Amino acid sequence: MDFEDCGADAYKENIAEESIPEENVTRLQSGGKEIILIATAHISLKSVELVKRVIEEERPDSVCIELDDDRIKNIQDPDAWKKTDIVKVIKSKKVGFLFANLILSSYQKKMAGKLGTNVGQEMIQGMESAKAVGATLVPADRKLQTTFLRIWRKLGNIEKAKLLSGLLFSFGEDEDVTEEDLQELLRGDMLEAAMGDIRKKYPKVGEILISERDRYLANKIKNAPGNKVVAVLGGAHVPGISAEIFKEQHMEELSSVPPASPVGKVIGWLIPILIVALIVYGFTRGADVGLRQLGTWLIWTSVLAAVFTALSLGHPLTVLTSLVVAPFTVLHPFLACGWFAGLVEAFIRKPTVADIESVPEVILSVKGFFKNRFLRIILIVAMSNIGASIGTFVAGLDIIKSIF
Repeated sequence: MDFEDCGADAYKENIAEESIPEENVTRLQSGGKEIILIATAHISLKSVELVKRVIEEERPDSVCIELDDDRIKNIQDPDAWKKTDIVKVIKSKKVGFLFANLILSSYQKKMAGKLGTNVGQEMIQGMESAKAVGATLVPADRKLQTTFLRIWRKLGNIEKAKLLSGLLFSFGEDEDVTEEDLQELLRGDMLEAAMGDIRKKYPKVGEILISERDRYLANKIKNAPGNKVVAVLGGAHVPGISAEIFKEQHMEELSSVPPASPVGKVIGWLIPILIVALIVYGFTRGADVGLRQLGTWLIWTSVLAAVFTALSLGHPLTVLTSLVVAPFTVLHPFLACGWFAGLVEAFIRKPTVADIESVPEVILSVKGFFKNRFLRIILIVAMSNIGASIGTFVAGLDIIKSIF
């Protein structure tokens, strides 16, 4: 047994001996209902004990938990994601959503592992305790995919790049979590400070990830069945929910996904139309000019897509696929070079059970993306698309230069 294991065991033993701060329980009265909000830290054993004790003592009519139906199913069957069919994910255009989900869950597991706890154990305890006292279980959170899509649709390209790079760098940091840090988490100070940083750097993300969900959760909690409701929540949400309970929420708007920006659609069609028009114009000036411009287009898009796929250690046939399809897919806004490359890679090098099972351990390392077949497919999808996009830009500039 190593030092970290000893620390985790000692921490577990001391949990029962320490008193649980009552300040983590907020009591409200709204619409003739008694509402009890439990502030928890998602990686805390102490939070699990608090949830169990409060529900057993209060015996509420309903227990609300900060999860949606899909996440409850994942908790009840933690190995379900291992059955993920990467081919179906690519065809349904959900590679980005899958990647974001894996990154976040892996980071939480990493943090929890350092304290010898399980991610979301307080939510599991809430489910078990609700059943034990005969309370109605209410999944009170908004669907994760809706939240992600609302964030993505409301960010500009520069904001998206900054957010992704910031998340990747922060997840790569290997920081220890001390018991003092956990105490701050339980009081909510650290969580609120972290959320404050997000609001400061990315106001739109903070609004959607935190404030909107505060409104959504508050509505679900105050409309839960019965006269006494207990809600199990992450500590950072309690202040916002405490205020929102007494306000009106527009659930239809909070549950919807805004349509993609028309500007993006226009640009998606404008660029290929412009490229085709320039090549056609080149032929009007002479066959040699047109052929040269067509060759420029084919070479830049094909070669860069293939090079980026090769850099991702794609199979030779996957690289060849990128080389062949890139010039055509970039001319259609509803197609992507990465989809074809990813499908070919998945067919040739189908991920093994071991690959999928090791994703949480290796996803936060660069090496993991190259060694793990499941993650390498995701990398190939992204990299081949990037290569084709850069090729489009370079070829376009080269064609314009040759004409003017």
